[in-house]
Amino acid sequence: MDLQSIQDLLRELNLDGWLFFDHHERDPLAYRVLGFTPPRHVTRRWYYLIPASGEPRGLVHRIESTMLDALPGKKAPYASWQTLHSALQDLLQGCRRVAMQYSPGCAVPYVAMVDAGTVEQVRSLGVEVISSADLIQFFDSRWTAAQLEMHLEAGRIVDEVRRQAFAHIGNRLRSGAGITEFDVKQFIREGFDRGGVTADHGPIVAVNNNASNPHYEPFAGSCREVNRGDLVLIDLWAKLNRPGAVYYDITWTGFCGPEVPAEVLNVFEVVRGARDSAIRLVQERTAVGQPLRGFEVDDAARGYVRERGFAEYFVHRTGHSIGPDVHGTGANMDNLETHDERRVIAGTCFSIEPGVYLPKFGIRSEVNMYVGEREAIVTGEVQQAPVLIA
Repeated sequence: MDLQSIQDLLRELNLDGWLFFDHHERDPLAYRVLGFTPPRHVTRRWYYLIPASGEPRGLVHRIESTMLDALPGKKAPYASWQTLHSALQDLLQGCRRVAMQYSPGCAVPYVAMVDAGTVEQVRSLGVEVISSADLIQFFDSRWTAAQLEMHLEAGRIVDEVRRQAFAHIGNRLRSGAGITEFDVKQFIREGFDRGGVTADHGPIVAVNNNASNPHYEPFAGSCREVNRGDLVLIDLWAKLNRPGAVYYDITWTGFCGPEVPAEVLNVFEVVRGARDSAIRLVQERTAVGQPLRGFEVDDAARGYVRERGFAEYFVHRTGHSIGPDVHGTGANMDNLETHDERRVIAGTCFSIEPGVYLPKFGIRSEVNMYVGEREAIVTGEVQQAPVLIA
């Protein structure tokens, strides 16, 4: 836990403190930011306040009185619900505004870890509860230099597996041997194993109208054959099999034939243009140090798609934060599913992945962007045309 940096940012945001709360280990963010692992399973509520100035302090149940011993500051005990109420009041003495893992209207679900009743409990003591979303992004979403290097290394492996997967489809089609979406999925998983990367699930391998389902995933007995004349979408993500590793997450499309049909090519060019519009906005704002918020990146991509008549077929946000989990806790590029007003800050990474999903086929083009102090980069290869398969 970087106590000094937390307190500096609390003062900058005009907050009196950051109140952490957990029960049954429901808030992994609390443990990551505070930098400790509970010594045993958490069966009782605990509270821990980092004030803007002064020593932190905690509140623990008497039968789990050592739960917060790894953290600095005094810990007061409670047992009954009556003593909990008064002890919490003492804990928050002098606080008017505190941050908690709460999101108004659940606008940022990744941060909404504290239950409504606990928020009501704190408010009943005359304390205003503010979302910790900006704090979480600063202390949980920024990458170290080592994490960026691991991302780039994973990217090289994943990009090679992606090339091999499209080539494998072509080889099977040319030889007359059959191949299914699930076969390609398994080929990719085997490539990940050989390359030393891992993924929590997936990948997505989708043919024709299956590609119009953004979260389609083939399984044995529930998949489609890949044939000549088919469009193939592959969305694959993985990270190095090392502690602290972060994900690399991309989507490419290909066509099984010598020439891409005009209808498919037109949609691809719309998606590519939307992707590049979002990339350009991020890079231009970053270069001059101008603030940029997640919803603005979504607006750039979505506006491009809308102007070309495909707005109703772009059904998800433009991008998501990336970290040790493929969907991270930083700002999302979103003004559709949520209105993400969080600033895009240095040291964070996110996807740019607009898509157009028609009844017959869907196309998505996904890259990852890492933002530094004055430079924003696409961290891997960028698809400029559909892959010609076989």
